[in-house]
Formats: sequence, structure tokens, C-alpha cells
Amino acid sequence: MTTSGREKAGDGSGVVGRPRAAEGRSLAGDPLEVTRAVWAAASWLIDYPGDDLLTRLATIKELTATLPERFRAHLDPAIDAIGSGDPFELRSRYVDTFDTRRRGCLHLTYFSYGDTRKRGLALVRIKETYRRAGLLIEDTELPDHLTVVLEFGAAHDERGAEKILLANRAGLELLRLHLADTDSPWHGVIAAVCATLPALDGSDREAVRALAENGPAEEMVGLDGYGADDMPPILRGDDCDASTGAPIGASPGGRPQIPLTVKGR
Repeated sequence: MTTSGREKAGDGSGVVGRPRAAEGRSLAGDPLEVTRAVWAAASWLIDYPGDDLLTRLATIKELTATLPERFRAHLDPAIDAIGSGDPFELRSRYVDTFDTRRRGCLHLTYFSYGDTRKRGLALVRIKETYRRAGLLIEDTELPDHLTVVLEFGAAHDERGAEKILLANRAGLELLRLHLADTDSPWHGVIAAVCATLPALDGSDREAVRALAENGPAEEMVGLDGYGADDMPPILRGDDCDASTGAPIGASPGGRPQIPLTVKGR
């Protein structure tokens, strides 16, 4: 039964004023099993296109075949594009798209907070969300990588992942627009993820516009007395630096190596 109350996040995610979801459904109104399936497929598809992913495409296509048309319309062309290209060219394009361009950054809190201390606190809150669901992440791994957030939602805690995505909605939408502008084969993947969330309201659109115009915050992580050594380990280094790309402990493409599996439901 849908409630008319408004939900205020108590986990520091920053999501305030969203209507509560009906039981068994996402905030966008989809059955949770549909949202989980979209997130699982998207998590795999947005990962670095190594041999393991390419051999899994047929299985992913079987999963997307069970989804409503509005999700298949985004995901199926992406699967076809990823599966039909030369693997070496595809991997090169992946790195160019996500590891060398700041607008292609897959670390969600980078868009929301840039290289500021607030980002460190946001990363800690995300790790705490994972911890409450029984998932532990090393301090050298960044928990805000989109593939990890999506797989967390698909396999562990739908509501927790939903809050993380909504708290970083502007960056997610900017990533979608960037991939559309560059005619990226991964555009449909991000578009499908965005379609699992409630429609953008006026404040959301303004946040996207401001982020597109001004970019992420640039408060330096290194004011007098507050150098890199004083920051939480997960914040040290620029995980979306145009020259270095992937963070410590990451696989090619920047994804932290966190063993997650989709639970049987």
C-alpha cells in the first residue's frame, strides 16, 4: 500500500523529501525484481569488457529478455554494440571513455563532491551502508564505483543502493548525457539505470545543469594542516585523474575488485 508520507534519509545519503516506495516496488514504481535485474545487467555491462564479460553477454541477453520494453530498448542495443565490436578496440574505447575523461568517471561521489573533505564523509557513509548489509570493503577500495553500487543493489540491499544513486543523481545524469554526446555504446546502460529512478524534478534538473556548467567542487585536499595523510585512506589519490584513471586495488577500467554475486530470489 502506497504511503503519502515523505521520507527523510537517516543514513546521511542526502535524500530528503522523496515519497516512500510501495512495498515490493522501487521509488519509480517498478517491481523490485525488475529493478534488481536491470541493475545486475547494467553492473556487468558497464564493467571493463574483458573476456569473462564478452562470454557472458548471451546470459545477460537472456536476463534482459525478461524485462519491460522500456528497459530492453536501452540495454539490448548496448549488448549488441559491445558484442559486435573488435574486443581490442572496445577495450581501448572503454578506457578512453571512463578512465581518461572526468565526465566519464564511474565514481559517483566525484561528481557530487569533487576532491573535497565532504567526499570523504560520503564515501564513509556508503561503506557504512554496505557494512549494515554484511558487506565489508577494504580501506584501499572506493565504494562509490557505479558497478559496485549496482551490484550491491541487485544482490544485497535494493533500498540502500537506491539511496546512494539518488544522492548522486546529478552526476549519474551528467554521465548519461556525456555518453549520449559521444555516441558511446555504453549510453544505453546508464540510460536504463536512470530509468529505474523517479523522474527528475525541477531541483534535480537544476543540479544537473549546475554540474554541467561548473563541474565538481575543487576545494583542495591539502589545506595547511590537512594534507593527504590526514584524509581517510579511501580518499587519498585522484581516482578519476585524467592521467592515471583507476584507483588503487582496481581492475582495468577502474572497478574495485569486490566479490559480489547476485542472490537467488
